[in-house]
This record gives sequence, C-alpha cells and structure tokens, in this order.
Amino acid sequence: MSTTHDHRGPTAAAPADVPESGGDRHASAAHGPGYADTFAADYDRWFGKPGVTGATVDTLAALAGDGPLLELGIGTGRVALPLAGRGFDVHGVEASFAMAARLRSKPGGGTIQVTPGDFSEVPVTGTFSLVYAVGGTFFELADHEAQQRCLSAVAAHLEPAGVLVLDAHLPEALAVAAASGVPEVVSETDEHLILCHRRIDPSTRTYQSHYLVHEADRTRHLRVHFHYASPGELDTMAERAGLRLRQRLGSWAGAPFARDSAYHVSVYELR
Repeated sequence: MSTTHDHRGPTAAAPADVPESGGDRHASAAHGPGYADTFAADYDRWFGKPGVTGATVDTLAALAGDGPLLELGIGTGRVALPLAGRGFDVHGVEASFAMAARLRSKPGGGTIQVTPGDFSEVPVTGTFSLVYAVGGTFFELADHEAQQRCLSAVAAHLEPAGVLVLDAHLPEALAVAAASGVPEVVSETDEHLILCHRRIDPSTRTYQSHYLVHEADRTRHLRVHFHYASPGELDTMAERAGLRLRQRLGSWAGAPFARDSAYHVSVYELR
C-alpha cells in the first residue's frame, strides 16, 4: 500500500475558478447540477463512512502508479482529498458547482484541479496513471452509450501502464434487495436516520435508489437513477474501448470476488 508520495504530473484541463466534488455514492455529475446540488450541503454528514473510505483510499493508492490521478464525478472530495494528502496529484471532473465548492472549501481542496463538465466525455487533457469512479458513480451515466463513450475516452487518457478502477453493485444482489422490501439503513445518528429502498427494472437495465432522510423537523426524499450492467457486460464494453480486465475484487477491503458478493471492484488496463 502507498503511504506518502510526491507525484506532480501533467495537468488536466484547467478547471473553472469555481468555489468547488468525493465522488462516492450519488455525488456524480451524471444528472447535472440540480441533482448533485441537492446533496452538496449534507453529503459528507449523511454518507461519509470512514471505514469504507479508508479501504477505498488504500486500494486506490496501491494501484495509483507514479502519474497523476483522475476521479470521475469527484463530488465533495471524500476520496480525492485523502489521496491528495498522501502526495498524489489528483484531478477530477464534476458538473455540480455546489459539490465543487464544497470540495474547494475543505483543507487541501484548493490543490485539486477540478474540470467542470459531464464525465462521460472525460473533458480533460493529459494522461493519468489511475482513473477511477467510486460508489457506483459510473453507472449514473444515462445509458450504455454514454458509458461506452466514457470508457473509450478513459482509454485515451490512460498512461501505458495506467489503470481504470470502477465499483458497482451486482445485479443479482440488487434484485434480492429490491424483492425483500426491507430498506437498507444507510446512516443513523442522533440527528438523522437515512433509509434506502431500491427498485430494479431488468427490462431496461435500470434501478433507482430512493433515500428517505428522517430528521427532527422534516423528512426528505432523494432519488438516484442508475443504468446498470453485469460484470460480464462491463468487461465487454471495456474491451470495445481497448481495455481488458486485470483484476476483480469482492470489496474495497480486498475480499475475493464471488458470485454472492454484494458488489465488485474492477481494475482495467490497456490491451
């Protein structure tokens, strides 16, 4: 695992000088500013899970190589800031000005270059030793066509030994969770209770995560739409983009991938 680095490589396209995203669940720019802005003010408080974040950062750091890093849907910097703190040169793409502002307001946030825009187009210049999207963010892209464009664009921005890392729920696990009707407890504190209900539509290869945020004075409903793919389908799209699977894990903590894994972490390299 990586500890401390001082990697300053080629730069991404210069970011807009906005009050500036931790892409993690639901911080993606895929749905546009209005979508992500709903989460910006409370995102870290609601969805921050230090244990999960630590394992994610450790795994990405071990895969990072010596070049700059690029996060797709960087959100509030949940993952990007710890990586930058280890000395990596971290860049990001984010459509939400509110999420970008949240990142930039945090200690160290000003060192991260954030390019505004839709990450399906990967609107940056330069190459990267690691490109990543976490929390299922990649599957918030509108459809398989947008996902394919993104993979092809990523391949064009990878250094020869670079890798792409994506995570996602397995469709089978989603179907079981949706059929059970039992909500997932996402976060529970003295101030709030967050429950997630999932609805899956195999005919359109989509699912929705419905978040009910219960607070003392109100309840809010937040909905996130995903266009999912199985690991095999993702591998096929990656191959079309000039990538191939190097490794697949069953968790960010490094568990082996198995058919009954709840999600996967997939690492792709250039063919």
